[in-house]
Amino acid sequence: MLFDPLEIRGVALKNRIVVSPMCQYSSEDGFANEWHFVHLGSRAVGGAALVFTEASAVTPEGRISPQDLGIWKDEHVAELSRIARFVEAQGAVAGMQLAHAGRKASTQRPWEGNRVLGVQEGGFRPILAPSPAPFRPDDPTPQELDGQGIARIVRAFGEAAERALRAGFRVLEIHSAHGYLLHEFLSPLSNRRTDAYGGSFDNRIRALLEVVAAVRARWPERLPLWVRISATDWAEGGWDIEQSIELSRRLVREGVDLIDCSSGGLVPGVKIPLGPGYQTPFAERIRREAAVKTGAVGLIRSADQAAHIVRSGQADVVILARQLLRDPYWPLAAARQLGVQVRWPPQYERARD
Repeated sequence: MLFDPLEIRGVALKNRIVVSPMCQYSSEDGFANEWHFVHLGSRAVGGAALVFTEASAVTPEGRISPQDLGIWKDEHVAELSRIARFVEAQGAVAGMQLAHAGRKASTQRPWEGNRVLGVQEGGFRPILAPSPAPFRPDDPTPQELDGQGIARIVRAFGEAAERALRAGFRVLEIHSAHGYLLHEFLSPLSNRRTDAYGGSFDNRIRALLEVVAAVRARWPERLPLWVRISATDWAEGGWDIEQSIELSRRLVREGVDLIDCSSGGLVPGVKIPLGPGYQTPFAERIRREAAVKTGAVGLIRSADQAAHIVRSGQADVVILARQLLRDPYWPLAAARQLGVQVRWPPQYERARD
């Protein structure tokens, strides 16, 4: 049920409600600040079981925007530690998503536009990708990663995992969705390589598996590791659910505990059949056919809908984004609607009835 606990490795979640990684575009040089403290802390106070940071870049050029959160240097740890301590003190678990934006890096914050920024505007170069194919025709052509470049990024993921551990996070998620670097390796629409990292399915998943291995080598056995994927590109000839199922089977063997099932983001202009729970069938199939825990994400809004997803076995957790921007205390309201007794923060107890 939605408010049943869930134990994954040595971490116990008090319910099945997870705060999705949501970019805030509010950092300077990758550092967390007061905005991140309040944003993430509010969702922990609001009753979610697991609170993820936004996509946290493992290298400076791996940021989506110059204002993204970072975990590429030791100096980032102190402010992140403050946030993790507060989240955990509220009875939630602190999680971090590790990411590299690939060819979608160096863009404006969304409320300012969607251009790729030049270095003189605060952007960064090189923009790196599996192949020299821009996201949009007018975007700069990214630099194709060579073997040394791939190895450097793989190491950066591992080093970032170690920093996240020092900061006090207890769940890690590797971002391999939405058209960012690791997803770019997976899909034949963006990966046109002819070496060991391109062509066949086994070659296209190689970079992600190497990242998982590097993270697992630094991340303790007792702590969970998740991977977010785009289960389909929604585009002919691209990555699809059948490949996602097989990838998920391989990831389980490498020590991944849960697949966070999103979709799209690789190519612009695709038609996605948006609707309540439109991605939930991907979580259900992967859960059943790959024998792995899954998370459902995407237009999950009501308590009844979320409870049904978990109760019917479509996913093990629901991962909420926009709904928790609208209402950080949605889990407390959902418990009331479902007739479940949950602990409120004592400071807010007077408002319970």
